[in-house]
Amino acid sequence: MSVVKTVIVFVHGWSVTNTDTYGGLPVRLRAEAASLGLDVLIEEIFLGRYISFHDEVRVSDISRAFRTALADELTDVLQDGTRFVCITHSTGGPVIRDWWHRYYETEPQAGTCPMSHLVMLAPANYGSALAQLGKGRLSRLKSWFGGVEPGQGVLDWLELGSKEAWDLNSRWIAVDGSRIGPQGIFPFVLTGQSIDRAFYDNLNTYTGETGSDGVVRVAAANLCGTYIKLLQEVPTPMPGKKGEYAAIMLNVEEIKQGPKTALRVISGKAHSGKKMGIMFSVNETHDDIHSQETVDAILACIQVQTDEQYAALCDQFRNETEQVQKNEVLEVEQRLFRSDVHFIHDKYSMVIFRVRDDEGHPVADFDLVLTAGPKADPNHLPQGFFVDRQRNSINPETITYFFNRDVMKGAPAVVDKNGAVIREALPGAGMLGFKLVARPDSGFVHYLPCEIKASAEMLEKSLHANSTTLVDIVLRRVVRKNVFLVDKMTSGTKAVNFEKTKPGDEIVG
Repeated sequence: MSVVKTVIVFVHGWSVTNTDTYGGLPVRLRAEAASLGLDVLIEEIFLGRYISFHDEVRVSDISRAFRTALADELTDVLQDGTRFVCITHSTGGPVIRDWWHRYYETEPQAGTCPMSHLVMLAPANYGSALAQLGKGRLSRLKSWFGGVEPGQGVLDWLELGSKEAWDLNSRWIAVDGSRIGPQGIFPFVLTGQSIDRAFYDNLNTYTGETGSDGVVRVAAANLCGTYIKLLQEVPTPMPGKKGEYAAIMLNVEEIKQGPKTALRVISGKAHSGKKMGIMFSVNETHDDIHSQETVDAILACIQVQTDEQYAALCDQFRNETEQVQKNEVLEVEQRLFRSDVHFIHDKYSMVIFRVRDDEGHPVADFDLVLTAGPKADPNHLPQGFFVDRQRNSINPETITYFFNRDVMKGAPAVVDKNGAVIREALPGAGMLGFKLVARPDSGFVHYLPCEIKASAEMLEKSLHANSTTLVDIVLRRVVRKNVFLVDKMTSGTKAVNFEKTKPGDEIVG
């Protein structure tokens, strides 16, 4: 195999204070790359370090500083056209994506990006449910920090449904895939779905949440997402009800699937920790069989040089992920003198709803009800489908739902190694719909209730295994005619007090 000159830049996660966070991975890659014909010189492995534990520092600040760091330290190495491979962990993924988007994706005149491959380990691409817990509670979680207070500026980005994450991910979904390739970049996501019980926090169930690695959900790591835009129909008068209007239907305006990107779930790996952490647990030595799967996957990513190779690896990773998730569907914790504990690891979906009106104003006060069945009834949803709901604290018009996709779509029975049935086969919901009641629902300016009927198509389009869907709901802003009145002035006209003006029966166009 031909020798490929490779420069690697490592970028760590959030609230890290020491480059030992990279564990033995840099040295291990250099050692194993030689057997594959890759030439990774130790002086060409760069260990990034950035400040994320100060409140004033935001993700955009870090990406700007990364640009300067590259100019300062890698100019000579990259001057002959050599490009670098970036390997990130956790928040490092969004940081480098922000840098790439800011300086290369949206700036054609910038030329070819110096980064050729972006290999993201457990990236919080769509955020983390832990981020909303706040600095005080998070600072004691062993799985995230090394004894320092977390920075609020980065936490704001990481909170599920943040504006920054929505903007970055919706832009990525909107592209046609032409940014992936030899002239753009090759992106990869490697993540685990196992829980290191030593890091489990009894006061915070997110650290043991199935469908995640204890910090980041598989669906939130996956770069390949979906965007759906729903627009409320134009209000029309209700027959026989003077002054009342209806706009019941939410219509699908757009459905956009993001470009095909590589996702590999690594067996037995959690977010952090020396025993199971997807990055920190990698040892320098070849006899570390527990991390061989991680190392092999990273090296497979680095070797991709063409569109055809990338497509082939996407397919390979998909098949391997399916096998890993099949193998890990049942986790059995054996306890001395006590009954075994069973953990079922289903596949999950995350849906982030954003509610605004047709004037672009955020709608923060609303009830969102999920429905199923031919009568669009919430009572027809299967038991256990709903896992979590979290409203963004800074942008309350955005709310994130975490679904058990296997429960919603149906799944075969789960049996143990002895053939005993742990869970019967699941029939699934068959349909999914949404009802929305927003406030204010009366007055001079208000909103009308609406829904999109439960259907098999909506279930199929909005819930993808191991993936996130952005649902943009646009409501009609109903403005009553009496918000502005004009009185013709004539001789003898008296001043009119309009303090007690009623909204009136008509609405403006």
